[in-house]
Amino acid sequence: MHAVRPEVPGGPEVLRLRELPDPVPGPGEVLVEVVTAGVNRADLLQRRGKYPPPAGVTDVLGLEIAGRVLSTGEGVTSRPGRQVMAVVSGGGYATRCTVPEEHLLDIPDGMNWIDAGAVPEAFLTAWLNLHELGGLQAGETVLLHAGASGVGTAAIQIARELGARVLTTAGSPEKLDLCRRLGAHRAIHRHEEDFVRVVEHETDGRGVDLVVDVVGAPYWERNTAAVARGGRLVLVGFLGGSRGDLDLGPILRKSLTVRGTTLRGRSREAKATLVASFAEFGLPRLADGRLRAVVDRALPLGEAAEAHRALEANATAGKIVLVASPTS
Repeated sequence: MHAVRPEVPGGPEVLRLRELPDPVPGPGEVLVEVVTAGVNRADLLQRRGKYPPPAGVTDVLGLEIAGRVLSTGEGVTSRPGRQVMAVVSGGGYATRCTVPEEHLLDIPDGMNWIDAGAVPEAFLTAWLNLHELGGLQAGETVLLHAGASGVGTAAIQIARELGARVLTTAGSPEKLDLCRRLGAHRAIHRHEEDFVRVVEHETDGRGVDLVVDVVGAPYWERNTAAVARGGRLVLVGFLGGSRGDLDLGPILRKSLTVRGTTLRGRSREAKATLVASFAEFGLPRLADGRLRAVVDRALPLGEAAEAHRALEANATAGKIVLVASPTS
């Protein structure tokens, strides 16, 4: 198979297409012919040597795929030819990838391969942090940071479908417009507006019920100022860093709940439960268009370095998708 695996940590230039042996599906696994694979910021960290794969997982990059089942391991009921999408712990930037059968999502009728490659990581991460961890309910207000990112575009739509009111931040007029078109009630220009003041105005001083944050330490004080008493803060990432001089007082004064997790690090069983939960909610909505993947561009697998450069430059809205095999 062909795969993208950095031999040494470094910049995008270390990403090259290499010939590697095909992986072999174990018990309960399928071998998938990868048609498309989504690009995520976690891939950038792994490439730099700052986010190693879990023990026993391939060091080939890539955390989400869409493709066709080629063969199966022992105890699997899926048949070759099944068209699927899935989150994986690694190995997505390749023409072949193994996946536990219980992590597979069927591609809805009418969805193309490019969009399918942009769904699993973004929508499962958004569902995990909004629904499973954040407990978002109809009628509540949520503040989402990086609303034009892959996870952000998915989260705006899921929150809207849950009946919540969405406030979100983004960094350009074009990205703000995208957020509004996806269902955000208020899109906040992060370079020109103070999101705490906007939250105060939009909630009559009460604050939001839930904050979903990808920035980390630099936003801690403003996030805790923006959240309502008894509210929740879910940490998804640390784009701005994880260390700083943090005031923990608001957690006590406001009776806040703070949670954090990574999708990659969850157990096989926990991922299966999450996949089943999202499938019930999300697949019908992806099929009828209430939810949709937002794709900035698609590039050949061999141009993974260019994909990383674009993502690092924040020159994207939605997902970048790599095409590993013919899409027709």
